[in-house]
Amino acid sequence: MSKICLISGPPGCGKTTWILNAMRNHKGACGYFRLPGLPEEGIEVTKDNSIDLTWLIDQLPQLRHLSDPNLKLTSQPNDLLALIEMSQCHLPKELGLNGLDQRIKAQLKKLNLHPDRILHFGADSELPAHDTLKFNQLETLTFHLRDSVWDPNSLSSFWFELVNGAYGDVYRAKALMNLPDGRAYFCNWMMTQEGSQFLPLQYVAPPTGRPKRGSALVVQGKALDAVGMQTTIDDCVLSDEVLEMQQAPLRNQQPVHSQFN
Repeated sequence: MSKICLISGPPGCGKTTWILNAMRNHKGACGYFRLPGLPEEGIEVTKDNSIDLTWLIDQLPQLRHLSDPNLKLTSQPNDLLALIEMSQCHLPKELGLNGLDQRIKAQLKKLNLHPDRILHFGADSELPAHDTLKFNQLETLTFHLRDSVWDPNSLSSFWFELVNGAYGDVYRAKALMNLPDGRAYFCNWMMTQEGSQFLPLQYVAPPTGRPKRGSALVVQGKALDAVGMQTTIDDCVLSDEVLEMQQAPLRNQQPVHSQFN
């Protein structure tokens, strides 16, 4: 595999999963960066919410973040695999480097990242295509939930309502959610999938208040009810008093590793 590779594709096609698997299969050092992408006709740009980066670093603690100004690729090990992720809904006009927009090339040059390869979901045969959707007039809602801790039962109910149309026609939803016992879950749903993914992070925070890691929810679809989602979220996350009531009995217990249902 090339030393530096840019992976692009529409929301939910499997970019982050593919990147994680590629890094796990690589025997050397790994680096990651997420480009913000460019506005596309009828489609909102998904802002960086750190969900993917937080998930990848949890799974690969030694992962190098390529936005670090002190990280110079020329001084990194020769076996470094650097993967760049970018959201791009429309197929490029050409494959490979020639298909990159000049503005993307300028971003990469500014970051001193020069991909050896460009791969796009839905265009390159070595990438899976079964979850590649054609999004038109797609709305994007991002809820930044830092310091938020969810009641587990309420989270389960909210997620079920969300993916079953209670807040609009949802095409894709992903989130990073914190629970009171210190666990966190990467939640992922795509309309082409049979069910949701609830993948536990390896790191379990101590039950001593609100965890310092980030939390966010990104929803993409049509006719989305932002007010309804926010109202339900406000009802589902725990107040300081309730959080303390749930965490106090856990402090003398062993960390919980069972999965969220």
